[in-house]
Amino acid sequence: MTHFLKKLVAAWFILGSVAVGFAQQMPPIPTDANVRIGKLENGLTYYIRHNNLPEKRADFYIAQKVGSILEDDNQRGLAHFLEHMCFNGTENFPGKTLISYLESIGVRFGENLNAYTAVDETVYNIDNVPVIRDGIIDSCLLILHDWADGLTLDPKEIDNERGVIHEEWRTRTGAMMRMYEKILPTAYPDSKYGHRLPIGTMEVVDNFPHQALRDYYEKWYRPDQQGIMIVGDIDVDKVEAKIKEIFSPIKMPENPAERKYFPVPDNKEAIVTIAKDKEQTNTIIYLWHKHDIVPNEAKKNMDYLVMNYMKSMINNMLNARLNELKETPQPPFIYAVTEDGNFFLSKTKDAFTGIAVSKEDGIDTALSALTREIERVRQFGFTASEYARAKADYLRQLESAYNERDKVKNNAYVNEYVRHFIDNEPIPGIDAEYAIMNQIAPNIPVEAINSFIPSLVNDSNIVVNIFCPEKEGMKYPTEQEIMDVLNKVKAEKLTAYEDKVSDEPLIAEQPKAGTIVKTEEGPFGSTVLTLSNGVRVILKTTDFKADEIRMRAFSPGGNSLFPDNEILQIKVLNDVAGLGGLGNFSNVDLEKVLAGKKASISTAVNGLSEGMNGSCSPKDLETLLQLVYLSFTAPRMDQNAFESYKSRTKAALANQEANPQIALSDSLQKAMYMNHPRALRVKADMIDKIDYKRIMEMYKDRFKDAGDFTFLFVGNITLDEAKPLIETYLGGLPTIHRTENFRDTKMDIRKGKYTNVFSKKLETPLASVLIIASGKCEYTLKNDVLMSFLTQSLDKVYLESVREKEGGSYGVSVYGQLSRYPNDDEAFLQIYFDTDPAKREKMTQIIMNELQKIAQDGPAAEHINKTKEFMLKKHTEQMKENGYWLNILNQYYWYKADMDSNFQQVVESITPEDVKQFAKALLEQNNCIEVSMTSGETK
Repeated sequence: MTHFLKKLVAAWFILGSVAVGFAQQMPPIPTDANVRIGKLENGLTYYIRHNNLPEKRADFYIAQKVGSILEDDNQRGLAHFLEHMCFNGTENFPGKTLISYLESIGVRFGENLNAYTAVDETVYNIDNVPVIRDGIIDSCLLILHDWADGLTLDPKEIDNERGVIHEEWRTRTGAMMRMYEKILPTAYPDSKYGHRLPIGTMEVVDNFPHQALRDYYEKWYRPDQQGIMIVGDIDVDKVEAKIKEIFSPIKMPENPAERKYFPVPDNKEAIVTIAKDKEQTNTIIYLWHKHDIVPNEAKKNMDYLVMNYMKSMINNMLNARLNELKETPQPPFIYAVTEDGNFFLSKTKDAFTGIAVSKEDGIDTALSALTREIERVRQFGFTASEYARAKADYLRQLESAYNERDKVKNNAYVNEYVRHFIDNEPIPGIDAEYAIMNQIAPNIPVEAINSFIPSLVNDSNIVVNIFCPEKEGMKYPTEQEIMDVLNKVKAEKLTAYEDKVSDEPLIAEQPKAGTIVKTEEGPFGSTVLTLSNGVRVILKTTDFKADEIRMRAFSPGGNSLFPDNEILQIKVLNDVAGLGGLGNFSNVDLEKVLAGKKASISTAVNGLSEGMNGSCSPKDLETLLQLVYLSFTAPRMDQNAFESYKSRTKAALANQEANPQIALSDSLQKAMYMNHPRALRVKADMIDKIDYKRIMEMYKDRFKDAGDFTFLFVGNITLDEAKPLIETYLGGLPTIHRTENFRDTKMDIRKGKYTNVFSKKLETPLASVLIIASGKCEYTLKNDVLMSFLTQSLDKVYLESVREKEGGSYGVSVYGQLSRYPNDDEAFLQIYFDTDPAKREKMTQIIMNELQKIAQDGPAAEHINKTKEFMLKKHTEQMKENGYWLNILNQYYWYKADMDSNFQQVVESITPEDVKQFAKALLEQNNCIEVSMTSGETK
């Protein structure tokens, strides 16, 4: 196979087929033999795969090649409306019994049960189903059947759902959505794509006749447009037999309507659109170079894999250049990135896309820079050293995926099969892909990559979309001025990019190693090491992932030890301290030296602690620990990077007050913390007051003593292999043996009752409501579990009352947590929702009444039982996750609390009375804050 592939790759380049198109003689891409694919006589396609991760779980999906593009003008919004109706009554699950049944087995609506509607597709999912008995599998297949061909579409339910969708439109119609509506008709001249955002128009949503929705359903939801994906711990033969039994009776309609894929016209002259909105905070530039899509049939051939590889290399290398440009003292943009994919919404036209966020007065500068770097790549291509790094990163990611081939979760497979069904994307499986690409990639030279670029970027088919804040005094370019910018750059005499590469090692001189002075057995099957410099290391070895080690480190103190009058430096410390890179390497150079390695780290000085988070592959553990060592001993200053940061941050913050959420956030901070100096929001006019030298002093102070640090490692790590590296890099960290703890900065949540309802002019009528209840509450496993029961009970109550009954909000978000430090243990409950300004008072009253009702009468026993099923199911899944155990160990050592050992027993013991008493104890403390922002009148 190796010899064959080498010859094959050589032949492709001799023929030039990779750069110029898809030749018919290319061999086909194999299809993963572990998935069973079939098609029923009625045209329905199915995919079934047995997979053990998670154990006794399965995912059930149905994908439809149907979306908003198929709507007529008087149907705009019906595709999305129909998606909603799939949860509001089917032949076998009338009313809300579909949701009720699934929640009774631990499948939570919104988290495990959901759907989405796009322009060309609609996909429904039931995730993480506990397939512990055949009846559950049968029921999930029956739900898929009913979604495919058994919706009741009850007129009463349709009318009830109009309000829900109207509120979804209200919540989602921000500045960008309004501007999309404005520019799409121009960006898509003479194309339906210019008028088919899935949310539709509220005129249609509010007024369409009931029969119109049924007509749309019967016309488009049919077997030849439907694919079923079932992946999990199931018997493939049995499931296939059930699919044939349940879905074969579905009949294809006579004379079915043609499922058209609507073209996107080419354009010789550039199309330029400029939109502005009063609530937009930054200027965003999209530069599209449209090109033809790969026909679905051509995706079956091996050169499609080659093409995708080359596209990924181009984007990897070009984005590295843009990132380097961003770090210059006077950056031409705040941020920029490129990618190749669908042109905006359309499935029938692709585009090489550049995106830049610019300063208000720098639209031409940002567009010029973005255009120039794309043009530089087109003229000169990439260097061999750039390609070597990009290829090393790719092969490392491929190796990691291969190493984890037995640890792939159901959802990853399901998503592959959805894309195969809808877009004919290949599914070779990681075994075949690893073997093929490990032969192909090393044999593709940089010259081949460079020769492919002109097929993605040319002088025609250009579209430019610019989204701007609408504000007094801002100068907006004309369409002609944008055209002039493009033409001017095209006429420039450019020079090739020079890649500056260092060959020096990450650490020039090895640290003086310490020793492990004590080894003890730790909690949850861990091992505790004490090093000679005082550093404590906890290791937990798992086999959940073959190619993952996760790390966390902490030490008490944090920014609480700095005075309140340094709050500006405190606020930006974590952003600024890492600007310069580490050791002898800038951040740009650090990315280069780490090419081909899977190791990353981030440091932070938080309120009460300083610490690190990191992850790596087992074979890159030394690199991770070297980054840890450098983060302690060699943080680097870079004045140019700091000047770049200031320039970009000032530009990013210049118009932040235009975002209505800023007013809501400011009001909430004032309500909660009563103008405490540490509640400062950083504004553009503060940036020049940042003291870079002082920030680095603050950072170094927090990391100059490793002796009180605790390091947690969870994953594929063994003591024998890690010991010498731990002794060298963690044992070699500096210590000064200081004794310290965090300080109480008195930033306490307001006590008592407080209400602030304020009016703000908004572009879309909206009221946003935040309610916070807080109070003393002991930090224990049982109380943490009770908080989860309370929030999930409220989720269910608000779904029924606020969303379904009243149509008053798209959704109510409920969040609760316990805190231990810096003083008394506390509980915090937050409720948030958007609504029609005219309904704000009524919805707020319902929210508060339902909360009080639980405190007075307790939640429904049915809600408690459903919550138990979900929490126990989720806990079983989490126990096979490295991240879960990292958090459990962190809670044990930082909060001095065991939040795992008796979890199942505690959950099973919870009664409605327990939740009632918990809610009552919280509310009886009478600490309640309400902050509401409304575009309507306040009373």
